[in-house]
Amino acid sequence: MTSSFPSLNRWWLYQLLYAGVALSVYSILWAVGQQSDALVVILYAFGLGNLNTTAIDLMRLLPSRRRPAFELAVFITAELVLIPSFFLLTTAAAFLILGSAHMTPPFSRYVQTGWKMPVVMAFLFGVAYNFFRRASEILERRNRELQSAVEQELTGRELQEQDLERAREIQQALLPKEIVQVPGFRVVAAWQPARVVGGDYYDVIPLSDKKLAFCIADVAGKGVSAALLMANVQATVRAYASLDAAPAWLCARVNQVLCSNLADDKFVTFFYGVLDSGTRVLSYANAGHVPPLLMRSSGATLKLTGGGLVLGIFADSDYEQQDVALAPGDRLMLFTDGISEAMRADGDEFGEMGVLETLRCAGGNSPEQIKARLIANVNRFCESKLHDDATFLLVCADSADEDGSFTQNSPKDLAQPV
Repeated sequence: MTSSFPSLNRWWLYQLLYAGVALSVYSILWAVGQQSDALVVILYAFGLGNLNTTAIDLMRLLPSRRRPAFELAVFITAELVLIPSFFLLTTAAAFLILGSAHMTPPFSRYVQTGWKMPVVMAFLFGVAYNFFRRASEILERRNRELQSAVEQELTGRELQEQDLERAREIQQALLPKEIVQVPGFRVVAAWQPARVVGGDYYDVIPLSDKKLAFCIADVAGKGVSAALLMANVQATVRAYASLDAAPAWLCARVNQVLCSNLADDKFVTFFYGVLDSGTRVLSYANAGHVPPLLMRSSGATLKLTGGGLVLGIFADSDYEQQDVALAPGDRLMLFTDGISEAMRADGDEFGEMGVLETLRCAGGNSPEQIKARLIANVNRFCESKLHDDATFLLVCADSADEDGSFTQNSPKDLAQPV
């Protein structure tokens, strides 16, 4: 609870106000040709001002609820007490301090007629002070409320940022920490949400020594809701993925699960493939995802389309499965639209051509070097201002050695965020 009495700084402010009032009154009297004594005006101004405000502050200490009726009662009571008291005090003080030379007309007539000025000035000081004090209290209260609201908002944002950071750590933990490889192929991946958390998802699941399943998905939307849905997709895919689960069958099962859990305005684009390193054949189904780009060693390109609708719309959707052979030197790029739709300031998009150009210019670079080159090209193109989650997965078929064998890769590759 704050005190009703003004602080030292405010007290000095009041004295400057009283001095200004005294100067204004004296100037008005001088301008209309009324004879006045500057000392008398100063005495009235400072005396009335300090006595009036002090009395009102004392009466504000009375235990009562601060209501307009109480404020009015304080003001009226203060004025009724102050006007006669101040008149007597100032007349006596003026006579004793200033002497009879300043008391013209004679003191008796001054007593009879001198009440007018104390009454008017006391009333004016009372009204002005009450208005000033009331306005100051309202402003101070609102400043305190605003400061409290700002502090609560900052605290809430800090907690929210901490929660989002923990959510990001959990979401990143759902992605494969290590990408298991199969003979004859090399797989690398990168993931970058547009916000702290996002709805992009990829996974690489070893099925046997020679078979590897991989998938990529893009949940409609961004932020926490997309991240929660992404976790649902990841858990469902992991539950159904097995050596006997064909890509088309798995897409149908995941779609049925998502249709029972998703809101009407949500859906998931999804691509799932199973790579057999023994036959070098990729079996896949594409559920409405951005078609992966297959660049042959000769430079020819192929889009892996076919499959069916996005997941989470119609529970009875069927999905078509297709096969494609991966020859030595082929490169398969799976990516989300955060890569192809990375936008420059002028509105141009990175597009599929940007992805293909990166692959063409890669030459004999390793998969890790191609990954780094694509990351650099996308960030350079959009000035590191992604508008959507950006994720890609690169599968490279090893080139043939001179003796006809294929280069064997190390068994694991760390998948690092963009």
